[in-house]
Amino acid sequence: MEVIRLFDFLTFYKENFKPKDDVLAGKEKGKWVKYSIDQYIETANNISYGLLKLGVKKGDKIATIANNRPEWNFIDMGVLQIGAVHVPIYPTISESDYKYILSHAEVKYVFVSGKELLRKIEHILPEIPSIKEIYTFNDIEDVKHLNELIQLGKRNSAHEKLEELKAGINKDDIATLIYTSGTTGKPKGVLLSHNNLVNNVLNVYHIFPVDETSRALSYLPLSHVYERTNLYVYHIKGLSIYYAESLGTIGDNIREVQPEILTTVPRLLEKVYDKILAKGRKLKGIKKNIFFWAVNLGLKYELDGANGWWYELQLKIANKLVFNKWREALGGKLKTIVSGGAALQPRLNRSYTAAGIPVLEGYGLTETSPVISVNHFGKNGRKFGTVGPPLKDVQVKIAEDSEILCKGPNVMKGYYKEPELTKETIDKDGWFHTGDIGRIEPEGQLKITGRKKSMFKTAMGKYISPELIENKFKESSFIDSIVVLGENQKFAAALIVPDFDYLKSWCAVKDIKYTSDKEMIELPRIKKRIQKEIDNYNTSFGKTEQIMKFELMDSLWSIETGELTANMKLKRDFIFNKYKTQVDKLFNIKSYD
Repeated sequence: MEVIRLFDFLTFYKENFKPKDDVLAGKEKGKWVKYSIDQYIETANNISYGLLKLGVKKGDKIATIANNRPEWNFIDMGVLQIGAVHVPIYPTISESDYKYILSHAEVKYVFVSGKELLRKIEHILPEIPSIKEIYTFNDIEDVKHLNELIQLGKRNSAHEKLEELKAGINKDDIATLIYTSGTTGKPKGVLLSHNNLVNNVLNVYHIFPVDETSRALSYLPLSHVYERTNLYVYHIKGLSIYYAESLGTIGDNIREVQPEILTTVPRLLEKVYDKILAKGRKLKGIKKNIFFWAVNLGLKYELDGANGWWYELQLKIANKLVFNKWREALGGKLKTIVSGGAALQPRLNRSYTAAGIPVLEGYGLTETSPVISVNHFGKNGRKFGTVGPPLKDVQVKIAEDSEILCKGPNVMKGYYKEPELTKETIDKDGWFHTGDIGRIEPEGQLKITGRKKSMFKTAMGKYISPELIENKFKESSFIDSIVVLGENQKFAAALIVPDFDYLKSWCAVKDIKYTSDKEMIELPRIKKRIQKEIDNYNTSFGKTEQIMKFELMDSLWSIETGELTANMKLKRDFIFNKYKTQVDKLFNIKSYD
């Protein structure tokens, strides 16, 4: 059958793959609860019937605020196949953003996971007149449970009416309204049609080297279009989808599920790599020497045997002695990792690929459903430091100011209730302005070099793209996060969050008593060691791009503390304002507040 609407993936799955009990799986009270495709379809249909009984019509907005779990899929399909619009909302945003999104979207029904998320929104619900009811996935006293809606649907089954509604849904009808977390200002509502997302899926699914016998582990927020599109890819490939319990249990879940594929953001790959290196540093004698010989070998990896036979021979030995243990730590069956959402350090890609876990880095935005380009295993499909060739149906060109523009069926319908903003972003010729800057490599791959809005000019008239510098400095084991600044200043400087776990292990080796993070960053010896890292990585840049001064921060940056967006990007303006005292100190700016 032809897939033209998102709910067609369910019928496609049932018609093309062998029955199995774990099409979807989530962990409840320590046990995996699994669902077959028949259970999936039946539950989605009952949700559709229940919503119809409640009076939900085509175009009505239904919101989910939930962690990753099968119920999210049930709601998604149940909403989509009656022509309603799914509004997935991050479970980590602020109260003000919840209020804005629920009001702006005129949401009628809200589904939340459990008590914690309900507590974040229940007191603002009376202020939003469009909301008729809230349902939860977990049992909460005096709050309606999802099963009540499912039972309502069972009692009011309307198969013919549902099929009639499905037949009347056009591929260009709006399927979802996704609010971008944004690094500044109010969230923007991105309108995506069935065709936007389906076309994206049909243009990327061939790169995933997996089949219906494979498992995928999902941990990235389903409210983000990146992971959501990956789920639809898993549907068309016939995979089993297992949902990680939380960010903190990923390691255990990976070893338990033994997935063949994982989609991630660079931050997780960095953390895993750092943990592997930390274990290596605890080794003694010949074992430690062999370990770091293999690590250094991996850092020199080139694709397609470009390093020659002697390197490949050494790599085989390294795989037997060291890298096989890396693969075991990641479940032992991973065929590939797909990375997106932020720039991946080439050294990480080289290291994982050398270890037999190739990483395919891609690029896109919520507004492009999301994929614009991605590395793949075909001819000229992979190049370290790039985000791969553009998709078959997507046109990409570089504007005179180096901004990346794209055009294709993946580009959004527009911003909800923001016609002027839509016109600013999609020009009269249909080109979507990404706001990112980059270039096309000779072999056709796209390379991202920075964010247009993040670029700044120093007092000396030199332009600096901070992301390039930050990505390089994050190669240091001592650095967890870094933001480069210096607009209208004489030099570039940085706020640096140390990797405190690594700092502790380094102090232990050096017999330095570790008291607290705050006290340690004030020690002259620590500052001197970080300066050594700065001096080392500065050699990769021209004089005007080098970090001349830095301030160490005494706590990690996170979504909860406000420095990171829901998809782990730096909120630069927020950071500059929150840490104004440290910024002023870097540039000797006197405050008169």
